Amino acid sequence: MAISVQTFFLSPDSQGTLQAQIQQLIAEGILSGRFRRGEKLPSSRKLATHLNVSRITVTLAYTELLANDYLTSRGRSGYYVSDNAPVPPRFTPPKHREDSIDWTRALGRRFTGGDTPEKPQDWASYRFPFVYGQTDPSLFDHANWRLCALQALGQKDFTALTSDYYDQDDPRLVEFIARNTLPRRGIIARPEEILITLGAQNALWIAAQILLTQRRTATIENPCYHALRDILNQSRCHVEPVSVDNDGLDPADISAETDVIFATPSHQCPTTATMPIARRKALLERARNIDALIVEDDYEFEMSFADSPSPALKSLDTEGRVIYVGSFSKSLFPGLRLGYLVGSESFIREARALRASVLRHPPGHIQRTAAYFLSLGHYDALIRRLRKTLKHRRAVMKQAIQDHGLTIAGADAFGGSSFWMQANRNLDSHELASRLQSESVLIEPGRSFFATENPPQNFYRLGYSSIPAERIPEGIARIAKMERTL
Repeated sequence: MAISVQTFFLSPDSQGTLQAQIQQLIAEGILSGRFRRGEKLPSSRKLATHLNVSRITVTLAYTELLANDYLTSRGRSGYYVSDNAPVPPRFTPPKHREDSIDWTRALGRRFTGGDTPEKPQDWASYRFPFVYGQTDPSLFDHANWRLCALQALGQKDFTALTSDYYDQDDPRLVEFIARNTLPRRGIIARPEEILITLGAQNALWIAAQILLTQRRTATIENPCYHALRDILNQSRCHVEPVSVDNDGLDPADISAETDVIFATPSHQCPTTATMPIARRKALLERARNIDALIVEDDYEFEMSFADSPSPALKSLDTEGRVIYVGSFSKSLFPGLRLGYLVGSESFIREARALRASVLRHPPGHIQRTAAYFLSLGHYDALIRRLRKTLKHRRAVMKQAIQDHGLTIAGADAFGGSSFWMQANRNLDSHELASRLQSESVLIEPGRSFFATENPPQNFYRLGYSSIPAERIPEGIARIAKMERTL
């Protein structure tokens, strides 16, 4: 039996060379069971004509599959699925059955039930996705990232690709962070004071695990990054929320019982407020007076396109009191999961040991790819492109918000990639978000950002990193219309 040429097609979104795509197409057909042992494949000429590629491309793909024993050649008869090709396993999912274990008693600790909301996985299918933190594929530098990834796969980088670093990191990436990234924030650090993490959230978790116990107290901003609050609740420490104003966290409101202060001075999450230098110095003074440590999440400092970014709080620290959290995930792409901790060597030593016991280290290939992408200048070029695009989108959105009478609740000074919005006091932003989904509009309700028992219901966040500027006005119009309806 022959396999029809009509079953083959190349997706425009496929990655790799045409030869590799054809190889993958046939291999997946065999592994999925669509192409069976002994079935004849289309001739190289027919398949090349059908796919609109050169015949040599198809011949090379067939030859590679022949070498891997997926295909076999029968003289002048052509290519067939090999008798030695993998056979897809027959798998029938077992029927659901109830465990005899009482999991309500068996679980020593619970990690479900936090306040961090789940974002729709199909957000890209919405016409007006005002979601925060997602990547616009039209802005990302796919070509150079792919080249850097291929370079990191080379023989010269074999050790970086394959080695078990145990508790260490790629020295090239650490050196670039120390020599280039941190000095731009006014921070001077030695390699021994830097640890690579799986994103900023992983860095915050490590800091909380090391610094906090059930008897210690953490001060957080209110509203704040909801995932941080989940992390602190899981650590079972005492959590004291402090309300933020247009300048961020007010040091005067921090309790004397506080052991660790978590703050986002460069770009407060979610209000986007930027803490002035005077208040940063006051925060350091308050921490010194109560002998507290500060964990600084330098959130979105790269997106300060409306004004020059202020120096990091860590750069003003002369005592080693500040632990700095940075990330490449927001500026590159969230799936990268690559961040870093900067702190005194004694702290980093413990952080390194904790990380090693949980996951050893982030994958070496990812670290080396990022090191190449950064050191070859691709990252800076990407940031310049992002700043220009986001600045334009922000201007378009701000004008649309004003035109439709909506209210911006957060500060509007340094840029970023979102607006913090405030609706009528009686409006429930969760209901607003639910209704807007039927209009192909996604927004982020604000209730989960607040740490108080009865949080306000009328706040929400609008991100603009993933929506083209030309769609923004209509999306804002739909939000305004739904607000009036509710």
